[in-house]
Amino acid sequence: MIFLIEYNRRRGELVTLKRFADADRKMASDERLQLELDLNRRGVDHEVVILEASSEAAVRRTHRRYFETLRELVEPI
Repeated sequence: MIFLIEYNRRRGELVTLKRFADADRKMASDERLQLELDLNRRGVDHEVVILEASSEAAVRRTHRRYFETLRELVEPI
């Protein structure tokens, strides 16, 4: 599964999370590019990434900073 994430670094907040099937890799890449171009054009400083994992649970485990607050990140698992 492929995940397109838009993250507001300044606020430490997930803005969008979009899921794509593995077969839709090109569509995910195209949407990432369009999103980055749009954010850049509007002067919005957000992080945009594509991640690949077997499930959303796996992405949430390996890339916790996109889904948890700073307090949650420093607490023991």
